[in-house]
Amino acid sequence: MSKTTAPVAARQRADVGFHAGELAVQRRAGTAEEAARLSPMLGPAELRGGLAAFLARRTFAVVTARDAGGQLWTSPLSGPPGFLEAIAPTTLAVRARLPEDDPLHALPAGQQVGLVVVELAARRRVRVNGTLVAADGQGLVIEVEQAYGNCPQYIHQRLLAPAGPGLASQGDVRRDTVLTPGDAGLIRAADTFFLGTTNPERGSDTSHRGGRPGFVRVDGGRLWWRDYPGNNLFNSFGNLAVNPEAALFFADFDTGRTLHLSGTAEIEWDERGRPGDERHTGRRAVFTPERLLAGHLLPACQVPHSPNPRNPAFTD
Repeated sequence: MSKTTAPVAARQRADVGFHAGELAVQRRAGTAEEAARLSPMLGPAELRGGLAAFLARRTFAVVTARDAGGQLWTSPLSGPPGFLEAIAPTTLAVRARLPEDDPLHALPAGQQVGLVVVELAARRRVRVNGTLVAADGQGLVIEVEQAYGNCPQYIHQRLLAPAGPGLASQGDVRRDTVLTPGDAGLIRAADTFFLGTTNPERGSDTSHRGGRPGFVRVDGGRLWWRDYPGNNLFNSFGNLAVNPEAALFFADFDTGRTLHLSGTAEIEWDERGRPGDERHTGRRAVFTPERLLAGHLLPACQVPHSPNPRNPAFTD
């Protein structure tokens, strides 16, 4: 599949609602009726009232987009309150710069991007999807097509502060195509990661994934994780059902160590409740990395950390 960007002109979606991939996964998972009740939230969004206020107070977000070569990546963004500003009812300004070593540094405008804005301490998150109409040294400008909240499930409570000396550092970056034992250790220790997916017609999306440390398994050169019950929309899995491109972002919130992965993912369905199926969904994602970037590029660090006691236990 060719990797292309969307037209520069922002477009208001006429095809609101679920796309074919989302509908197919919802039917197979048996959640189509529940998802249909939530479909209005996917309609054209306006950044007003409580939504605009929520964005204005946040200090951390994660974006999914393509680099200049068309490769999909997912990267963190951070700034003081106000770095995310609704400058018009459908326009979001992101006043943050991606470090030179970040795979999305100098990302091109004129493409569909997905942003998840997270308040980890309060376990709140909002997804913002749309067209990147400007990208320069001052930040990003997104013409918003979708903006909606997600449930607090599986979010580990963290209070983040701006990265200090030694964090978000450059010059120690490793670009590779295979995981090292150190990379695998970071993944196995993670209780949080961010998943980027994309749809040829609807654009890119970023989602949060959380669980107890070890919920992402490393099996040889591949990764896999069980899909936990959520809002039944299946935005990420719906994208993967029609396009396997995927990007993952892992971070150690204490040290600032980061791992960006870009590759492909597939959905596997099996018998519900088999060993390793913590929440009896009968589905998992298997990711094969093609490119990776390892370093210390997290622009924030955690102060206290309270694991979410509702995250499911798991068995291998």
